Amino acid sequence: MTETQTFEPEGRAIPYAVEGNGPAVVLIAGQGLNISYLGTLAHSVAEEDFCMIRVGSRRPSQDAVVTMSDLAQDIIDVMDHLSVENAWVGGHAFGGSVARSVAADHHDRVNGVLLMGVESADQAASSLDFPGIPARMHDPDVVAMQSAAREVAGGPVPLAEGLPVLIIQGVDDELTPPANGEELQISASDRVSVVPVEGGNHMFPATHIGATSWAIEDYLDWD
Repeated sequence: MTETQTFEPEGRAIPYAVEGNGPAVVLIAGQGLNISYLGTLAHSVAEEDFCMIRVGSRRPSQDAVVTMSDLAQDIIDVMDHLSVENAWVGGHAFGGSVARSVAADHHDRVNGVLLMGVESADQAASSLDFPGIPARMHDPDVVAMQSAAREVAGGPVPLAEGLPVLIIQGVDDELTPPANGEELQISASDRVSVVPVEGGNHMFPATHIGATSWAIEDYLDWD
């Protein structure tokens, strides 16, 4: 796994890591978590000739109001920094909501959207609320900023028109339950695919590496 770096456009400190070569896939961390827990998954997919880019949230500033569009712009700025013209953009729970904002605001830069768990319109719990997550994966300093951005947005933005969407869903996920993904698929059944991860709880991107990696690789090879 590659080490986390920090990109600081206009004073923003955005953590990221990049690994592999090939078509680019962006993975955005869940709320209250750093990008370390996505490292093994990224490494697994990178071995199948993909460029995997993990991105976390910028460091909060006391005098700045941050919106979902601001967090989406951070993703685009990291892509620009790495000279990545377009990518599949996705994330885990809240990270997936940011990915949806990236697709809505920067449609021409996104090849498709990958959602590992789907937040609801009235989502209140963060990934940090899930018990048993090792402290080394925590990033509690960004939770309030992320919650405020989500509250202002009133929930995840609608799916961007015309882009394919892959939902990977932990069957036993209680924070972002399967019903959320099923509802989203019904809303756009012509372009939304759902892959269940049996036995996966909310942290399936870190605990069910094989099933999650296979779902991404299989779909993107087909796509």
